[in-house]
Amino acid sequence: MKPRDALLLLEDGTTFRGRGFGATGTVFGEAVFNTGMAGYQEVLSDPSYHRQVVTMTAPHVGNYGMNPHDMESDRIQVAGFVVKEAARRPSSWRSEQDLASALEAAEVVGIDRVDTRRLTRHLRDRGAMRAGISTEILDVDALLEQVLASPPMEGAELASAVTTPRPYVLEPAGQAASSGRPASSATPRARIVAIDFGMKRSIGRCLTEAGAQVHVLPASATPDQVRALEPDGLFLSNGPGDPAMVRQGTATTAALLGEVPVFGICLGSQLLGRAFGAETYKLAFGHHGVNQPVLRRADRSVEITSHNHGFAVRASTLGEPTDTHTFRTADHGTVEVSHVNLNDDVVEGLTAHDLRAFSVQYHPEAAPGPSDARYLFERFLSMLDRERGEVA
Repeated sequence: MKPRDALLLLEDGTTFRGRGFGATGTVFGEAVFNTGMAGYQEVLSDPSYHRQVVTMTAPHVGNYGMNPHDMESDRIQVAGFVVKEAARRPSSWRSEQDLASALEAAEVVGIDRVDTRRLTRHLRDRGAMRAGISTEILDVDALLEQVLASPPMEGAELASAVTTPRPYVLEPAGQAASSGRPASSATPRARIVAIDFGMKRSIGRCLTEAGAQVHVLPASATPDQVRALEPDGLFLSNGPGDPAMVRQGTATTAALLGEVPVFGICLGSQLLGRAFGAETYKLAFGHHGVNQPVLRRADRSVEITSHNHGFAVRASTLGEPTDTHTFRTADHGTVEVSHVNLNDDVVEGLTAHDLRAFSVQYHPEAAPGPSDARYLFERFLSMLDRERGEVA
């Protein structure tokens, strides 16, 4: 592929020139950075990165190629991709495609030979912001005009752009994690409805490996559509965009609280918080990476966790505080901030004391990242076991 010039421009006028790879053209999105040293394929295909221009802080990206088994959705989701150096050729027995070809096929513009350390430090100081990458508009003023005309992430409803177009079912696989009985399609451990706001494939695998039969519904699912499946539990997935705009997801969650146990991850945690009556807000530069320390308040353990979110729940708006981390909500009893980010005190988990509902802001399935928190899928299935009286 012939080298070509490319321009990366932030909305504050900060300019980076480099070499284009992947598709040609011009793309716009929110500029963020990811701190993972590996896992670029999972990052690229995570629906939570929809309409974002992702910078990898690892200096060399693409060295082990791409393959269909590590995709977290059916396509590359990012708007643009920024790296210091893109590998010219992959070196892995699992590779079936090189990074540049995968980006080109997905019509995603990439740029390398960029000082990603400088870019990351700038975003850490100024916050995530709109950006454009172009291999065709190399004039700064002309590209800046288009960047400033592009929509911001606040106020963006993006779940509908990445959700499944139709319902489908994932059957249980292997052994249920702690039940000691086979998890076959004939004898699922539990029936779960998962509302797909941009659900990663690894989440579905974790639920089915724990023995669940998972009925996946689009983001537009109504309470009656969920009830019609008579689920043992409700799962709220991750996804992109502003949680305040996912109004149907919040309404469905609020209507089902108290009827069925609920577990939410990432955007799902924010929607659960909004269903409790809390506000959400935009973080300065978000959490994107595989090394965020989170305090689990129940036993003061620290988990190293994988993150991908730009919004969070504002704890003080949950209701009247009963202690430092517990609040009495208007309609749903007492809710505890069960997990806290040790870097910036952001809410990382919610647990309802009077309802069967909990959530975490981070990604227990990781992909990529550590598996410290994968036990949470078993916690959810055990809650459903207890609900049916199968566990003392």
